[in-house]
Amino acid sequence: MVHYKLSYFPLRGLGETARQLFALANVDFEDDRVPREQWPDFKPKTPFGQMPVLEVDGKALAQSRAIYRYLAKKFGFAGKDDWESAQIDAWADQFADYNNELRPYFVVVAGFGQGDKEKLYADVVEPAREKFLPLVAKQLKENGSGFLVGSKVSWVDLHLAGHIETFLSFVPHFADKYPEVVAHQKKVHAIPELKKWIEKRPQSPF
Repeated sequence: MVHYKLSYFPLRGLGETARQLFALANVDFEDDRVPREQWPDFKPKTPFGQMPVLEVDGKALAQSRAIYRYLAKKFGFAGKDDWESAQIDAWADQFADYNNELRPYFVVVAGFGQGDKEKLYADVVEPAREKFLPLVAKQLKENGSGFLVGSKVSWVDLHLAGHIETFLSFVPHFADKYPEVVAHQKKVHAIPELKKWIEKRPQSPF
């Protein structure tokens, strides 16, 4: 049996999509949550000085989206064919662009930097949201399955739903203009395997 070990901070963050892929697939893994104070010692042991890191029988894979794609392909959540897989990757890359725009806000919210959260929300988050969420809502309407691509949940659905869950916990009105996006988050998190995982996972603010 393959031994999987996922190392990340004791947060959802960039580790949660991988954890949820294991949950969806009913595959056991070692959930290694590295406390912040241990990170300086652990960092040199990682391929790129970053987390998450996935170890597969002792072999290390870095970069979050590489990890998601690897697990999704292994477990059957990367699309039914090459075209769906490419569409999933396209949405993930677009999501990454959006997340980069949000970075100044999250740096402050996560306590890694100083700044005015309310001003950053108005100046950074709202403009980025108004570019990205209309695209998501349109895609969900046109696809018609309740998922972003195809008729089955994929890793990018997990990634998006986790993001919406986090923002709604901070800002309950965040997606009020986009009921399709909220419905998507609820649909994904109601999948029995994910619902079970979410109920038992360690609690963290994001």
